[in-house]
Parts: sequence; C-alpha cells; structure tokens
Amino acid sequence: MEPTIVVEHKTQRVRKRRFSLGTTLMYVILTAWSLTTIYPLFWIVNNSFKVSRDVMNNSFGIAWEPVFVNYQNAFDRINIGRSYMNSLVMSFSTVFLVLLLGGLAAYVLSRFNFRGKRTIYSILYATLLIPAFATVVPVYELLIKTSLVNTYWGLIFPQTAGNLTFATLVIAGYMATIPKELEEAAFMDGCNRWQMFVKIFVPISQPVFASASIFVFMWSYNDLFSALIFVNKENVRPIVALLNEISSQYGTDFGLMATAVSLTVIPVLIVYLFISKYIQKGLTEGAVKG
Repeated sequence: MEPTIVVEHKTQRVRKRRFSLGTTLMYVILTAWSLTTIYPLFWIVNNSFKVSRDVMNNSFGIAWEPVFVNYQNAFDRINIGRSYMNSLVMSFSTVFLVLLLGGLAAYVLSRFNFRGKRTIYSILYATLLIPAFATVVPVYELLIKTSLVNTYWGLIFPQTAGNLTFATLVIAGYMATIPKELEEAAFMDGCNRWQMFVKIFVPISQPVFASASIFVFMWSYNDLFSALIFVNKENVRPIVALLNEISSQYGTDFGLMATAVSLTVIPVLIVYLFISKYIQKGLTEGAVKG
C-alpha cells in the first residue's frame, strides 16, 4: 500500500504543477490582452488633460498636473454638447425602434408556424450579406423625396432598417427556446397575444434585448459613414462627424482631439454599465424553475 500512496502523491504534485503553469500562462495572456484594450483608453484620457505642446513632446507621460482647458474648449469652440445631444437622441431612438419592431417580428417568427416562414428567414439572412454602401443611393433619394435629409429621422430610419435584421434574428433565436408551457399557462389565464408578448416574452427575454441594444447602440453611435451623408448640417451633426471635422480644422490641437475622443467614449461605457447585469445573466438562463 505504501508504494501506491507515494505514486498518488507524486501524481497529485505533477497535476498541481501543470495546473499552476497553465493558470499562470492563462493570466499572462489575459493580462497582455487587457493591456492592449485598456492602455489606449488610458492614453487618450491622460492626454486630454495636457496642452497640445505637452502631448507632442511627451505623449506617454502621466499628466501629474492636469489642465482642463481642453474640456472647456470642447464645449466653447466646437460646441460638442450639441453634437452629444444629437448622437444620443438619434442612437436611443434607433435602439427603441429596433427593439420594438425586431421584438414583435421575432415573436411572430419564433412562436408561429405559417407558410413562407423559411423563405422569410432566408431573406433575412441574405440581407445581412448586403453591404451598407450598396444602398446609399436609393436611400438618399428616398430621404430627399420625403424631405428628411439633415433631420433626426434622416439618420434614425436608415439605421433602424440597417440594424433590424440582426436584432430580429438574435431575439427570435432566444424566444424560440422559451417553453410552450408558459404560453399555455398564459392562455389559461386569459392573456391575448399582445399581453403575452408584453408580460411574458419581454421580461423573460431581457438578456437578449440588452445584448441587442448594446450592439445596436454602438453601431448607431459610431456610424460615421451614414452621418456624413445623411446629416451633414451642423445643427443635426452627431459627435462622430464632429470628430472628423476636428481632425481637419484643428489638426494641430492634439489635446483637443484627445478630449473629444474621450468624451465620445463616455456614453458607450455608461450604457454598457447600466445594462451589463442583464447581459451577464446569460442568454441560456431558464425561464421555468422548479
């Protein structure tokens, strides 16, 4: 028995050593990867507290004596507050319309069987392969005819249409996993289809709605291509278009550029922090407990 015990102890030590080496390597890789993501953000925010001369001479140095003149110039010289408001209004409106229309479409596709359902799915998947720039000309003509160019709706409608397919397919995939027993119980309680969607499917599908919303918000908020074409006037210009103008008009003021980029990232971080708890629940969380 004693040789067997010795062998078992040696095996356990080897396993612990392997586990320790594997864990250490994993943490090293994850740390290196996180630095590539976190450090650029820190670098931008850090340089936003320096004057342009210091950014050029020592861009990697820490701003031990921060200055706030860049943030003052951002709101006074380039009116970044107005662009902020434009971006938030258009992005949140896009998210609301996409989740509303996409949720309803997903509910129908996932819970009803009807003729042509597979064809609709095939068309939806096919539209994901169409590049955005291929539809610019017809969309722009429609906006001109409806007098929506250089208005909020001139960017909200195209972005809603562009993100609707993705949201519909993702939400439909989640709703299809919800047990039918919930529907039957709701019918027994006297719920109609609208009440069932609002009171049953929407609350249960909160994780997938949260995941879709963060992606739609980011795509809408960062959509420079559409912003430069559909809303190029100053009164409706979103913040990403303003960044493009800063790089051309204030190309030598690197402190102001760093400040504008820092302010641009803030809304995305705030939105993620508010809905991250729903995303972290996981898309496979069970609806029936017992």
